[in-house]
Amino acid sequence: MNDRPEYTARKAFFDRMLTVYGRKPVLEALRAPGLSLHALHIADSNREQGVMADILREAERRGLVAQHHSRAELARISRNGRQDQGIALDILCPAFARVEDYLALPHTGQQRLLALDGITNPQNLGMIIRSAAAGHIDGILLARRGNAALGPLVIKASAGTVYRAPVLSCESLPTALKACKGAGFSICTLRADAQQSLFDYRPTGDCVYVLGNETDGVSAQSDNLADVALSIPMRNSVESLNVAVTASLIAFSRAIHG
Repeated sequence: MNDRPEYTARKAFFDRMLTVYGRKPVLEALRAPGLSLHALHIADSNREQGVMADILREAERRGLVAQHHSRAELARISRNGRQDQGIALDILCPAFARVEDYLALPHTGQQRLLALDGITNPQNLGMIIRSAAAGHIDGILLARRGNAALGPLVIKASAGTVYRAPVLSCESLPTALKACKGAGFSICTLRADAQQSLFDYRPTGDCVYVLGNETDGVSAQSDNLADVALSIPMRNSVESLNVAVTASLIAFSRAIHG
């Protein structure tokens, strides 16, 4: 049974929504030019003074009417009642999409995706997103479970680029990788013990590069789906690089190839 067009459009709209919480992150987002702001949520327990007064002034300047909630309701909106400080802001991120919607669209040129397989450090995740957005990456596969949440630490580490980054959400990374393979993508894992160099690899078609957890590396499920394993050649007995540095090398490897 097919969903009604209006339901599909509404769901796609909310798939592009990122909810930011905490007084300082919300104030910074309100002051950032170019962001598409959807709704400001405030707990009734907040006093309209200090930073809250600044937030309300910025919201008024942006033409955003605050929606008031109970503390429990606000916690459900932010999904982090311990750290939301009674405030949350919905931001529309135009490049966000579900992976199945991305795969259903026609694309020109060779597509390069970056899949994140258990990146749990928020700073690493933010720096990866920043590099991917700056480099030659068409989409970032990000499972809703197993990775750090797109919270204030990720946003700060990304220098705000998360709002513009092509984040492709999925429930399960292995399921998303299978869908990509079905759409003709090659799956490449980054492993320290791989024999083939990232810089020598020349994919002939669309490709997904899988980055693993900071400690355990690529999961067995993702590894079993891989078509090729790649490594980064290193000198002076250095065994590995930070995962965010590896993401940067992948993002700009097309420029190296020319």
